[in-house]
Parts: sequence; C-alpha cells; structure tokens
Amino acid sequence: MFKIVHKEILSPTVKRLVIEARGVANKARPGQFAVIRIDEKGERIPLTIVKADKDKGSITLIFQEVGFTTRKLGKLEEGQSVSDVLGPLGHPAEIKKYGTVVCVAGGVGVAEVLPVAEAMRNAGNKVFGIIGARSKDLIILERQMRAVCHELHITTDDGTYGQKGLVTDVLKNLIGLATINLAYAIGPVAMMQAVSELTKKYNIKTVVCLNPIMVDGTGMCGSCRVTVDGKVKFCCVDGPDFDGHKVDFSELNQRLKLFQAQEEEVNRGDRI
Repeated sequence: MFKIVHKEILSPTVKRLVIEARGVANKARPGQFAVIRIDEKGERIPLTIVKADKDKGSITLIFQEVGFTTRKLGKLEEGQSVSDVLGPLGHPAEIKKYGTVVCVAGGVGVAEVLPVAEAMRNAGNKVFGIIGARSKDLIILERQMRAVCHELHITTDDGTYGQKGLVTDVLKNLIGLATINLAYAIGPVAMMQAVSELTKKYNIKTVVCLNPIMVDGTGMCGSCRVTVDGKVKFCCVDGPDFDGHKVDFSELNQRLKLFQAQEEEVNRGDRI
C-alpha cells in the first residue's frame, strides 16, 4: 500500500496528491509517469510524476477528475492509501542545452510541463512558458511556472485572465521576436497538433508529450499505439515524447474519440 501524505485542491476538478513511493521517487526523471491502481479491483491509470522527492521518498501527482477512477482517486484523503504505484515508466524527456526553449501547456498539462521546464532551465536554457485554459479558475501552478520560466505567458479562451485567445497566438508572436530552438508541448491533442503545425512552418524542432489511453503501461495491451513517421509506436514504452512534426494526429484523434464514446457509455451506466 502507498500512503497519501498530502492532498491539495488546485481547482474544482484538479487535485494534487503526494504519495509515499520511495522506489519510484529514487529513479524518476522529468517526463516519466506512473501507473496507479486505487484498489485490487480498480483500473490502472497513468499519471505524470510532477515531482520526485528522493529524501522523503515521495512522488507528487496532479490529475483532473474526468472519469470514474479519477473521481474516486480525488475523494481519497491524507492518511489513506492506494493499492499500487508502478513506475517510473516511459522515457524521460531529453534534457540538454538547446538555447531557447518554449514550453507550451494546456489545461492540466501544466502539471506535466512543469518538471520539464524546470529541468530545461537547470540545463542552461532560456525558458519561455505558455499556459492556457478555458477560464481563469482553471489556471493551475502559475506561481510554480513563473519560478522556473524566464518569462511566462497566460491565455484564456474567455479572456478572464491573461491574454484572450489561444496558446498558439502567443507562440506565433514569440517566434517573431526570438530565435526558438525547441518547442515542447503537452495538453489536449488539438492544441499539440496546432503547435506542431505552426512550428513546422518555421522549421522549429518540436516535441509533444502524448497522452493516449493506456491500460497496462508496459506495451502489452496496445491501447496507446500511435503512428509516428509512418511507424507504429507504443506511447508507454516508446514515448511519451515524440517528434510533433511526425505524429499522425488525425489517427490519434480518431482513436481518442472511440475511447471517449466508450467512457461516456460507462458513465451513463453509472448514473442508472
């Protein structure tokens, strides 16, 4: 069992949990994730490791309540435990000195881009951050992002905070003002696709952290398969980071719609 030592509510649907998992904390690197199972009968869900504290033997997870399992996880309190924590999984982000790096995140993707942005800065890069959400109340981790970025830009769809518009609006403006050596994006698939299409026009190396449906997290089930440069890849073992200019976003969107339809059917059953 893995004990929850701290819980924090970041927004109405976004929670932060700090869980004792020394084995995972000792090996985790920025960009990796863990697979969580609440109890013996629960489903496995992948969550990015936002922070690994080797001294305390704990990992920090941030998630949005979007389905049955994440809602159940969000109801757990400090002192309670989850049954399993498997990790770290996936390849860590490639951290090195590129020059100028723009880290783009949408929604709860900010939690996933935070450790990467911090690592990029520690590697000697100039880091610009762009975070976006539908409205002000859905912006998370602003203070933490400001601490690790040389410059942070915020956008909201409704204009209630920061600049009204899309993250790509800010990115396009930055491209016109500075030489960007790498763009790193994580968030909704539509956002990552838009970022990749924009940067491709300017020949800017772009990495996207994909988040398709996963089941076992070890490459056995095939649920998280994506096509990259015409080849089938498994996000859990080959990723989660891929060249954004080579990802088949059309196929990825179609697969996600299939799973979303199935989840909606399950959720309707929960309400009956």
